[in-house]
Amino acid sequence: MPKGYVYILECSDGSFYTGSTTHLDKRLEEHQSGQGANHTKKRLPIRLVYAEEFQRIDDAFYREKQIQGWNREKKKALIKGNFNKLPELSMAFRDKEASNISKISIPNNMVPSRASGTETTYYSNGKLLLTGEYVVLDGAKALALATTLGQSLTVEETGSGKIIWKSLDENGNIWFEDTFEIVDNGISSATLIDNSISNRLIEILQATKTINPNFINDNHGFNVTTKLSFPRNWGLGTSSTLINNVAQWANIDAYKLLKLTFGGSGYDIACAQYNTPITYQLKNAQPEVLEVGFNPLFKDHLYFVYLNKKQNSREGIALYKSNASVSKQDIESITRITHEMVSCDSLKTFEVLMQEHERIISKATKQTPIKERLFHDFKGSIKSLGAWGGDFILVASQENPRGYFERKGYTTIINYSELIKI
Repeated sequence: MPKGYVYILECSDGSFYTGSTTHLDKRLEEHQSGQGANHTKKRLPIRLVYAEEFQRIDDAFYREKQIQGWNREKKKALIKGNFNKLPELSMAFRDKEASNISKISIPNNMVPSRASGTETTYYSNGKLLLTGEYVVLDGAKALALATTLGQSLTVEETGSGKIIWKSLDENGNIWFEDTFEIVDNGISSATLIDNSISNRLIEILQATKTINPNFINDNHGFNVTTKLSFPRNWGLGTSSTLINNVAQWANIDAYKLLKLTFGGSGYDIACAQYNTPITYQLKNAQPEVLEVGFNPLFKDHLYFVYLNKKQNSREGIALYKSNASVSKQDIESITRITHEMVSCDSLKTFEVLMQEHERIISKATKQTPIKERLFHDFKGSIKSLGAWGGDFILVASQENPRGYFERKGYTTIINYSELIKI
């Protein structure tokens, strides 16, 4: 993955523009020539006032989104190098850390007003649930991981009274587009496209407006572009990253929006917001999220293998609720395994915990463990992740398992460090 740069430009009207790029000099030339963002090409000339270099472009991209949420005084302190003043200044929505993890409640009248043509980009991390699949719904503590891949949402206000929506895949190709009318009684498809994606987007936007009635009205209009950095069928959180991005756009609690739309435990929302491994637990129906230092010494022996099909999480949850037989002891055991995995310093011990976890969940859900079903001759440990039956599996092996899985037709094999934010 290439290096990245975050930069801040001061425009001719005194406003700041924050961006990220893999080629800083080239990008500055584009801005100065009017080929950059809408904001800068209308406010030439511009000058570079701040830049940071990162070893990975995804880290630079996240830093860009963080700075974009800061107020002007906080940006000025960063530009001047007054780093000691940063904690004293107002915090962006994405800056709220573990001390505020349970609830974020923002008044409905706090939606920022933007001039027509202004672009804002939001970003959310993808997710993987390492422990606690299914039983996290019943209070087990789970270990969840934010991925280096995620989804962005860019909003440009137009004042057209319409939402022109475009969704791009990891290659920049359009996989969905529609136009929505903003009317007094809500949002509807202007093109009368009757498909599940349009209907689901309308549901999300209507639910957002239910939480925050000031979110959009008929004198607004937006060009909205979403961009994934992972294939949609990988199950890394196409829906959860969208929910978290829309919640940031509307300045509402993403957990509330999730509850009104897709449902689930909410661990994927926590991963969208955190750049480190976390433990996630529902206590009295409220999320408790804690950052943990899970950076195993044996991570070079851990792999994620894609099973060539996307598992429907809602269907998996529904099946669990109708078929599961989970005990208090099971929940306590999974919580214990989560704690032991976080502190584990041995691959052998980690494999034992993986196998114990599989036994508990297979018994509770009345399903056959994935290794027994598909990979019984593999010389290593295998654990299902998230909803059993699809998406990724976790593989622990002393030897590189690529050849084994490729021979069986599974060609997407990713090393732990390539996929997980540490």
